[in-house]
Amino acid sequence: MLSKSKIKFITQLRQKKYRELHSMFLVEGSRNIIDFLQSKTTLIDLFATGNWIGNSQKHIANFEATVVSTNELKKISTLATPSEALAIFAIPDTTFNGNFETDNLTIALDNISDPGNLGTIIRTADWFGINQIYCSPNTVDAFNPKVVQATMGSLARVRIIYADLSKFLTLVQKQLPIFGAVLNGKAITEIAPQTNGIILIGSEAHGISNNLLPYISDKITIPSFNQNIVSHPESLNASIATAIICYALKK
Repeated sequence: MLSKSKIKFITQLRQKKYRELHSMFLVEGSRNIIDFLQSKTTLIDLFATGNWIGNSQKHIANFEATVVSTNELKKISTLATPSEALAIFAIPDTTFNGNFETDNLTIALDNISDPGNLGTIIRTADWFGINQIYCSPNTVDAFNPKVVQATMGSLARVRIIYADLSKFLTLVQKQLPIFGAVLNGKAITEIAPQTNGIILIGSEAHGISNNLLPYISDKITIPSFNQNIVSHPESLNASIATAIICYALKK
């Protein structure tokens, strides 16, 4: 049975200030939890129904789990319909150590504010074999429960790094091409496949910050096929744009 203090502690981790204070975050759902257990992420606590524990023995044999009831899971879950398991993991190191990949594509995100968009971008990166994502400090917290849920386990495989993007791009621009998604760039269909480089994606509302534009070596655009000059969308959703660019550069 979960104590009131334990329930309070778990529910506090929904808030960024408590995640940062304790360096812990919540993971819900069977697939999500199993993916994190199979990664190098440190498990702090695992709470699950007896049924889930019994059905998941091959995945959790080396970990301790606390049996809780469905009603207890409802008290600690962030979901409208709780799954049968919830886990607390230690937040991995997200600081930039000065090293970066030069043999693969990497994504850099400037002020992405929507948790669902960030989660989808992380999942997209995982699909295309991109191992690192650099985020500006004002990008939404990658360990927000909504982000974690949207990644569907991919956060366990993609390293998230928060850094001053101007300093990061200054460091990498002499070694890697920087592809910036803008409205007036070269059509992505005309860009040859790339083995490495930075894909820079701006915010949903304002695009890439003005101070980062000078670092772009290749301005790229996803062409619109909408022929209606009177009424048409101004831009694509950031996560959809990222997926299209990843495919175009990886194909």
